[in-house]
Amino acid sequence: MSQQDDLFPVPPLSVEVPQGLKEPRLWVRRLKIWEAPGGEVIRDIELRPGLNVVWSPDGDDDPNSDVRAIGHGSGKTLFCRLLRYCLGEARFADEVQRDAISTTLLNGFVGAEVILDGACWAVVRPLGAQRKHFAIKGGDLDAVATMEGAATGIEPLIDAIDAAILGEGTAQLARLSPDQHAWPIALAWASRDQECRFDDVLDWRAPASGSDAPQPASGDAKGPRLLAMRAFLMAITEEEQAARRQEQEISGQLDEARRQRSFLEWDQTRRVDGLVRDLGLSDTSLPEMPLLLDSLKSSAEQKLAAAAKLPAGNPSELSEARSSLQAARATLREAELKVTGLEVKLPLEEKILSQLSSEIPGLSAAVQTAASPICPICEVPLDAALAEGCKLSHRLPDAAQCRARWDAKRQEVEAQEQVVSGVRTEMESTKPEIALAIQNVQQAEERVRRLEEAADARNTTWRAATRSVEDAQRCAELVDELATAKTTISSADGKLQRVREQLRGFEDKQAQTIGAISQKFSAIVRRFLGGDAKGAIRLTGKGLEISVEAGGDRRTAAIESLKVLAFDLSCLCLSIEGRTRIPAFLIHDSPREADLGQTIYYEYFQLLKQLEEELAGAVFQYVVTTTTKPPQELNREPWRRVVLRGAPGSERLLRRDL
Repeated sequence: MSQQDDLFPVPPLSVEVPQGLKEPRLWVRRLKIWEAPGGEVIRDIELRPGLNVVWSPDGDDDPNSDVRAIGHGSGKTLFCRLLRYCLGEARFADEVQRDAISTTLLNGFVGAEVILDGACWAVVRPLGAQRKHFAIKGGDLDAVATMEGAATGIEPLIDAIDAAILGEGTAQLARLSPDQHAWPIALAWASRDQECRFDDVLDWRAPASGSDAPQPASGDAKGPRLLAMRAFLMAITEEEQAARRQEQEISGQLDEARRQRSFLEWDQTRRVDGLVRDLGLSDTSLPEMPLLLDSLKSSAEQKLAAAAKLPAGNPSELSEARSSLQAARATLREAELKVTGLEVKLPLEEKILSQLSSEIPGLSAAVQTAASPICPICEVPLDAALAEGCKLSHRLPDAAQCRARWDAKRQEVEAQEQVVSGVRTEMESTKPEIALAIQNVQQAEERVRRLEEAADARNTTWRAATRSVEDAQRCAELVDELATAKTTISSADGKLQRVREQLRGFEDKQAQTIGAISQKFSAIVRRFLGGDAKGAIRLTGKGLEISVEAGGDRRTAAIESLKVLAFDLSCLCLSIEGRTRIPAFLIHDSPREADLGQTIYYEYFQLLKQLEEELAGAVFQYVVTTTTKPPQELNREPWRRVVLRGAPGSERLLRRDL
């Protein structure tokens, strides 16, 4: 967009109101808070078209208090959040504050009279445990607040605003999801979070606010928000969107082609380096590509031919050696099993021998006793008993029988000793067999190893040579694939440049819209800063460029906040003129907190007053909250709608401490 010639003065702000427009197309007439359906009314705040000031006195500014006032914590931000809630936002506070409010006002409700193209919508939404949401066109707010039956939800109002003001094509131009409404995104812009501090034109929702605003109203990516903003400002067309989709598609294809080229180059380098190393050419002077590939291919084929001439070995000899090894291992296994059996048998036989030997002493004693027996009754030698006569015993031991038993047991012991001796002899005789079997196995294994190594050496050489030939062939193929990839990249890059040139043409076509905003923006900046100050807004490929010049380019924190305020007011003026797809409706929560100077703040209020009384009339709605005292002429009705205080609790928005 061509910049304004410095030779021409900045024209004062002007607004062309469409014929027949008498009030804002969208505005909030009333905000009401109930403790319960049909119960006590906590707040009933009437609003109006034009400027609406919500003041929370701070310090010594409160004329109705003898103590130093507390401007913060009065409920200004909650007031803005409740307005947003009644206009369709999902939540009215962050999680901590929602829990505190829902606990205090378990059955509480908030309601609003929303005027859309002259028709009043009664909106009632819960603050506590209730889950019923109502949005009824032509409804009575108090009647809807006590309504029973099925809820309508907030969707009817959102649908109506989308259809009446934003239009059906806006969501598509903003590239929203197919089932996504455009109004919640526009509402986020029209009612910036205080937490964003008016730092950037495209900062609408802060994570700390817990608003749960849908993308692209929230999130780190500003590109989608800029796209939505352009759709709202009629600064984009479907043809440009189609071109942008084509740009995105081609950019994706170009990125993929470049990644593919990088991979092919890496693969080719890896294979060439491997071939040079494997073919032993590291110390050889080699030609450059593509002659290098011919040299590598020739060397690889020579290596394969040499590998083919290596002796392949006798397969039958290797097979016979493996069979001999298996037989030797089987013989060794049999000998080891035999020894294992004998090692198990020997302790058993030795135990039997021990048991038999333990019976010999008893039998020997029995033989001696039988030779000179003692009476078991009276313990008198039987010889004496027979000589003198014994009246108690007449049974005598049989000496022959005792000796026969003793002799038989001695024979069993001798036989068992021979068994044990035989087992030991057999174990000793098996040791040489095992040693010989182990030797045979080792010799067979060594023979098999030698034959396998000979065969493996030939196979390894063959496989390495074959791989080198394949790598050389693949390198040749990579040359063609790289050429194709480079052609694809060149073609895609050309297409992308043509599409971007087309997009620059669209940007030039939108210069009229952006120029209208820039003209009003510059006039507002001149009003705020005075003197030779001026501003400019340009749409470039990088986004919106907003500049303020006042004795040079200014980029302080206060100027950045001023840019945001001036930009929003410029777009508000364009909406009044019917040159945007959004209503002439703004909520600014505590802009003074954004480091605006007192002089700028005063001019800011005077401009809004002039916009309402002289430039446009009451055909917009602007709601502003502030702790700084407004200018004296505006710090009264009809502009000042309510005064909130941080203490006592009864002066806060909900008339209690949470």
